[in-house]
Amino acid sequence: MRYFTRESLSFLRALARHNEREWFEANRARHERFVREPMRALVEELDVRLAGIAPEMVGDVRRSPLRARRDTRFTKDKTPYKTFAGCLLFHRDAGRSAAMRENGGAAGFYFQLEPGGSLVAGGLWAPPRPALQKVRSAIAEDQEGLERALGGAFAQRFGTLYAGSDQMLTRRPRGVAPGHPAEHWLRHLSFVGERALADAVVTSDALADELAADLAALTPLVRWLNQVLRYRPARSRY
Repeated sequence: MRYFTRESLSFLRALARHNEREWFEANRARHERFVREPMRALVEELDVRLAGIAPEMVGDVRRSPLRARRDTRFTKDKTPYKTFAGCLLFHRDAGRSAAMRENGGAAGFYFQLEPGGSLVAGGLWAPPRPALQKVRSAIAEDQEGLERALGGAFAQRFGTLYAGSDQMLTRRPRGVAPGHPAEHWLRHLSFVGERALADAVVTSDALADELAADLAALTPLVRWLNQVLRYRPARSRY
């Protein structure tokens, strides 16, 4: 099944050029048809797929899709709308508010639709300090456990953890001894696997299959992080 089309990407490109309330309201029907409703349908499908991959992780058509409106209260950029669309898939015991893009305390999955910038990701993004400290302590005690989660299909599809300069310390954290074998992992401020998706992929019939394979590859990392944070894996939805 095809969820997004060239019209979906065309709408988002146009929104980037006309990021204002009047234009969006005049084109709301296009947003509903080509972006919002396909995203809801994709979330439903991924929720079904997750039942057989990681049953504790869920997609919810009401809570998973990101809102189109931006929160402009604490930023100089006052443009009202996101120029991308996205959805979060989260641990059923944690809820969306604790998922990875919400700076909360549970690992999750993320899909983003954006012309030339679509991606799939999973893990824990910029966790608050209490969660970050728990993960660092677990890495120091179980480095091999983390590295096993980053092997196999994860390594094949994602390479390694995201290591952008915005999410890495330039030096080892305070209290970590020089030469600590896990020093590189302990410098991370986020623990995320991320993979770019071409426009041709996100507008193809194979998108759900591609994302299901990505979610399966990301699951060992997401589960390792969630167990550190006391969110348990499940064998079924029941």
